[in-house]
Amino acid sequence: MKSKNVGGKRLEWVDQAKGLGIFLVIYAHNIPLSEAYIYSFHMPLFFFVAGMFHPKLTSKSTIVHRAKGILIPYFFWATFLYVFWYFLGRHYGDSLNHDLDPLKGLVGVFYAQGDIEYMDWGIPMWFLPAIFVTFCLYSFLNLIRHKHIRLLSLVVLIVFGLAYPCFSDFKLPWSLDVACVSLSFYALGNFLKPHLLEMTKIRLILFFIISVVMSLALALLNSKIDMYRAQYGNELLFLLNGTSGTLMVLLFFKLINWNTVFSYLGKNTILLLALHFRALTVIKAGLLIFGIANFNFDEPSKFAVSCLQVILILPVIFVVNKYIPLLNGKVKKA
Repeated sequence: MKSKNVGGKRLEWVDQAKGLGIFLVIYAHNIPLSEAYIYSFHMPLFFFVAGMFHPKLTSKSTIVHRAKGILIPYFFWATFLYVFWYFLGRHYGDSLNHDLDPLKGLVGVFYAQGDIEYMDWGIPMWFLPAIFVTFCLYSFLNLIRHKHIRLLSLVVLIVFGLAYPCFSDFKLPWSLDVACVSLSFYALGNFLKPHLLEMTKIRLILFFIISVVMSLALALLNSKIDMYRAQYGNELLFLLNGTSGTLMVLLFFKLINWNTVFSYLGKNTILLLALHFRALTVIKAGLLIFGIANFNFDEPSKFAVSCLQVILILPVIFVVNKYIPLLNGKVKKA
């Protein structure tokens, strides 16, 4: 998923939005006071942005290209994380207390669902198969020529995704039900992209203010969201909150119109997603060396730790991008 417009030029404001989004993912996993608010929109943001860059025509080659850019990095890093967990991670901390079955963890690499029992090695990785499924579902919908039938099919899939956890606790492979829900943000991103590109400064400011107010208000009204676990609270509030929070971030970076470090992070989201918990492992190991065994960080420390996690991953990003960019989702066009 590259943040390019029709002219092939990268949209830096979209990269920056993705960069802030991935930082918020890392920060939220350190459980700050703002965790529930961040969860209300940080995943919808990524599905929305992916939808903005859905190809106009989907062919076998575009599906293969997207699979290479998402699934190859997923299986490589999921395998790496599982091996680390098998030999080291499961013998310490919360993983040790859970007494988890390594075989179920291996199944989780391929199933990409099942919570701690199957994905203790790296729950954040669920997102990559899920966004690929979302891409495939939307591509399939676009094959339907009659626009009303296409729209009806989209609504049916979204309703199925929202209703499924109400009737079943069985976790579908590759978060299929969650991918159906994600179609709401993905389709909206695809629809709104030209409007976002052409929006005047006055409208940008107006819609930014509206999105901020809506995002904060709706987050207070709804319960905590967790898309991986299909926890949406009030479904309508969730959809509105995810959309308003997403627009808040995108419009902010379109308004400021200057480059930030988030632009770089936004171009390297896969590695940050895959490795931020292992970066936290390194930080905790370092603290233990200095005799610090209390990891109940205060709020400023949680933010500082999140920044340090990003910094620790930067050398890996440099090496991977230089020698094996495919592992960061960078695929050369055929």
